[in-house]
Amino acid sequence: MAKKRTILVVDDEDSLRTVLSSELINEGYDVRTAPDGDDAIQEMGKTPFDLVLLDIKMPRMNGFEVLKHIKEQHGTTKVVMLTGFADLKNAIESKKLGADDFVSKPYDLVDLLTTIERVLSE
Repeated sequence: MAKKRTILVVDDEDSLRTVLSSELINEGYDVRTAPDGDDAIQEMGKTPFDLVLLDIKMPRMNGFEVLKHIKEQHGTTKVVMLTGFADLKNAIESKKLGADDFVSKPYDLVDLLTTIERVLSE
């Protein structure tokens, strides 16, 4: 049996983290969550993740800063940015910083799962 893929969900909205992590667990992923960038970086120090779902707009440390850290310290980890602001500027910025893809909120679960599968298989 294939090893479960590990995903870290980073979002400052509790409800979104809870819903998203339970949906991903139902899909067979091993999921951890973090409410902000600082926690996300701590989690990544403890566990290697295959993929991080990363919100852009967060208090203290935003998603772009966390993305930079991931790319510097955990180069093989894939990153999909979550943005409630589906504007092109953030999308382009996150791609420039090395994000593998981005999904705008509110996301469609099927689209999100498809994106995760695609990014993990690249």
